[in-house]
Amino acid sequence: MPINNIHASLETLRTEYQSGQDALKALREQQAELEKTMLRIAGAIQVLEEVEAAEKQTPDDQAQ
Repeated sequence: MPINNIHASLETLRTEYQSGQDALKALREQQAELEKTMLRIAGAIQVLEEVEAAEKQTPDDQAQ
């Protein structure tokens, strides 16, 4: 294999590798943001479940 072909192949592979690294970084950032969002949603669910449970335990005359 001529040295020019090796050099061209090497450059192509380096470029593809860097593109893969960039894509992986972006995916990790998306994952971190999604995890934060899910944590906030889980917290909101917990609060609403606690409010719902508290309402079920209060006497009916407080609802009037």
